[in-house]
Amino acid sequence: MEIENFSEDVTVVILPNGAQLEEKLETVNEITSNRCDCDVVIDFSKVETLTSSSICNLMILNKLLSGCGHRLILCNVSLPVKGILTITGLKTFFEFADDKFAALESIQRTP
Repeated sequence: MEIENFSEDVTVVILPNGAQLEEKLETVNEITSNRCDCDVVIDFSKVETLTSSSICNLMILNKLLSGCGHRLILCNVSLPVKGILTITGLKTFFEFADDKFAALESIQRTP
């Protein structure tokens, strides 16, 4: 997992695929719960599928950030992953951007 502090207000996380995904999302949740002072962009370009545990961790992260007045934006999400979120009825729960740059632009446009 790569974590880029794009600025003081924005953190970009590039998730790995496979078995490490849940562990890495748990790490992001721990970091966020201790430091809830920035928006988070999660890059899914390497992620091919989601488990219920990964979805749960994403929901926790979204709730943590929204409770602090910040945003979680998912980018580079593949069609199969979006399909999983659609089937589970959770696609509307998350904010999406086509890529990292579109996500960062969306954050910069919001006052």
